[in-house]
Amino acid sequence: MKEMNHENQIQIELTEDVAQGTYANLAIITHSSSEFVLDFIRIVPGVPKAKVKSRVILAPEHAKRLMLALNDNINQYERLHGAIDIENPVGDFTPVGGDA
Repeated sequence: MKEMNHENQIQIELTEDVAQGTYANLAIITHSSSEFVLDFIRIVPGVPKAKVKSRVILAPEHAKRLMLALNDNINQYERLHGAIDIENPVGDFTPVGGDA
């Protein structure tokens, strides 16, 4: 069992407006030699224009940590709730262009 070092703990504040979250149904990921840029977009059926709702810029090391954390969480989710079916998405449309 690991001992917690309370001297190195970070207090994280979640404000009410950020806690509400931002819905996105498309993510476009680009990168350079020094950073990964994740743009989160909401596409609405029948509307030809979509806006980036949030942009997150990460160092490559943090992008890899995020990938590992997402993979771990998806595995936990699927153990509890079953496989996530990405071949037959829920809803009226499937966003395109997310693999740019």
